[in-house]
Amino acid sequence: MPAWTDQLRFAFQPVVNLSTGSVAALEILARPEDTDADVLASARRHPDLDAELAALAVRAAAHRQTPLPLHINLFATTVAELAPLTALGKAVHDVGRRPWEITLDVGGPFSDVPCAALLEAAAALRDEGFRICADGVGDGDLPLRLLGDLAPDLVKLDASLCRRLDTDRGPQAAVAAIRQLCERVGGLLAIEGVETERQYRAVRDAGVQLAQGHLFAPPTRRPVTEVYLPAALPPAVNGPAVPHRPPSGPPVAQFLQPAALLPMSASAGAVRSHLTGFPGVSGVLLVDGDGVPVRAIDRDRFLLSLSGRYGHALYADRPALRLADRPRTVGADATAWQVLDVIAEGDRDRTGDDVAVVDERGRCMGVVHLADILRALAESRVEEAARLNPLTRLPGSDEINGEVARRIAEGRAFALSWLDVDGFKQVNDGAGFAAGDELIRAVGRTLAQVAAGEPASRVGHIGGDDFLVLAEPDGLAPFAAALLDVAWSAGGRPVTLSLATVVCPPGAVTGHHEAAAALAPLKKAAKALPGASWVLGRPGSERTEIRRGTAAGASGPAGPGCPAPPGQEGAGARG
Repeated sequence: MPAWTDQLRFAFQPVVNLSTGSVAALEILARPEDTDADVLASARRHPDLDAELAALAVRAAAHRQTPLPLHINLFATTVAELAPLTALGKAVHDVGRRPWEITLDVGGPFSDVPCAALLEAAAALRDEGFRICADGVGDGDLPLRLLGDLAPDLVKLDASLCRRLDTDRGPQAAVAAIRQLCERVGGLLAIEGVETERQYRAVRDAGVQLAQGHLFAPPTRRPVTEVYLPAALPPAVNGPAVPHRPPSGPPVAQFLQPAALLPMSASAGAVRSHLTGFPGVSGVLLVDGDGVPVRAIDRDRFLLSLSGRYGHALYADRPALRLADRPRTVGADATAWQVLDVIAEGDRDRTGDDVAVVDERGRCMGVVHLADILRALAESRVEEAARLNPLTRLPGSDEINGEVARRIAEGRAFALSWLDVDGFKQVNDGAGFAAGDELIRAVGRTLAQVAAGEPASRVGHIGGDDFLVLAEPDGLAPFAAALLDVAWSAGGRPVTLSLATVVCPPGAVTGHHEAAAALAPLKKAAKALPGASWVLGRPGSERTEIRRGTAAGASGPAGPGCPAPPGQEGAGARG
């Protein structure tokens, strides 16, 4: 063993799952005993030394006998030059670990690393089962193009983005953009440096799924599984927007817990020793040589079988397969609702069993607990219900504003529209409040139906007769056809609607407040036209285009960057 290893120790810091509050993994950090030692700087220059450090980290974790998944740090140069990392692979095999229990935190510098070699090496390591994490994102030299091509299983944001996340819109926009990238490539988002409860709240509000920091637990020589979690906090004022949750439910990956894995050949006695040695383990998965779950063992049913009369004598030295069930599995891209579908289709006496999450090759990535899924879905429903208008069951302006902020942060063009009923007070006065309410409900239903066929759109009900529509610039025609080109009535009285749209190219506005301010004069212009009307404009321009209304075609062409939606060029008034 090289002499420098005598001056090297390792510390363990928990990686906390913010959805479940549990420790998802341990990052292993090299700590030279001699402060004058330059081991880490040497590792940056010498890939062989860096790979040896990674192998030593795995062996150090085995010495501490922790069953948790591990995060191992490597420089990008090491990955590109030395894959398949023979020393690391040997250490993983020697200590009885499996590659899919190891996440490689690949950090910079990246500027001198051949991109093709790094991508090829990362793909080869994934084939072996290792998970790839892009480490230190936000304060290094990792190009966004390379980050997208790498499509990491995990993106870990640098601590510098966490420091001002609760107050500064710059870091908030950066985190939102990286979160969107993670959603597109199917990865999880993590952040380092959480030190205060305000930062914890901001990190959760920003949609980050995994976190590290002294608030939870500092790096220690002995692995810890107990971490500090602040009590529930109210949403931050003017803080990051609450992440949009799709109707299909939150992704199952954010509830992932470490899985207890044993080989298919494990005896019942070995399983019992594992369960009693780790009281927090709720079950064991028996896997084949590729890490594919073959059988599942529930803790309570298994221990009950062994504790019965003659149970130990009958089963202890025999294969645990005899006391196992077929595993319940879902893919890594599944949603929480799909997990419930898997549970509902199984035996009732297994309702509380863990569900294994597998990758595209069927290898186990971890498990999810039913309690975590139910709690998250219940919270999601409560939050959703609180945001819905009681009359139309549509969300209010907060959700639309949050989505506008996300699209601005992502550099996407969008069209924000304001829809209302012409003379709604007179409708209520003449036809009665019941007829007015029914009209509002009918408009809300129409908006929801059109939005269901336009995945990139969002609709909301501000209150009274005011609605918001957020869509792609070329996605407005279906809304106009369904809302403006039909006859509306309330209590037998004819009614018309007005639509005002501001089209915002990338960079045209910096926030939803500016988009709303640009929309206000367009709404006034639309209301000034008799009958069903639609006026379209853009921020910073006084030129407007009339798409519906008796004065259609009278105005000049739309300003630059404000194209007509397909099929609507030169549209005249409704007959």
